[in-house]
Amino acid sequence: MNIAKVEAGGSNIAVVSGSEIVISDVQSALDLMATVQYEADSDRIVIHKNMISERFFDLKTRLAGEILQKFINYRVKVAFVGDFSEYSSRSFQDFVYECNSGRDIFFLPTEQQAIDKLSMLKQ
Repeated sequence: MNIAKVEAGGSNIAVVSGSEIVISDVQSALDLMATVQYEADSDRIVIHKNMISERFFDLKTRLAGEILQKFINYRVKVAFVGDFSEYSSRSFQDFVYECNSGRDIFFLPTEQQAIDKLSMLKQ
């Protein structure tokens, strides 16, 4: 796992990249938040879709809800980056739409869009 610190819009944004799965359950999400806070001094995270367990994208598992609730509780804003069109279920598409309409969690196609979105948010 690589964590790059990007300064944009007066905020530190951590861009997490790599080829391994770093979010597979609630504890691994909490560990990621702590690592990013320590290494990048950031409460804003961009993470690539390939670093998240496929179970996250199956809403029936409730994993996404449990993990995203932790991000909300700890006031960490996160943008997931990738092509989410392969998840064609109506419930997942609605979930993405609702997240993207909020102020804390986003599903975006590119890393730059994610950085731009997170940099525009108020603390």
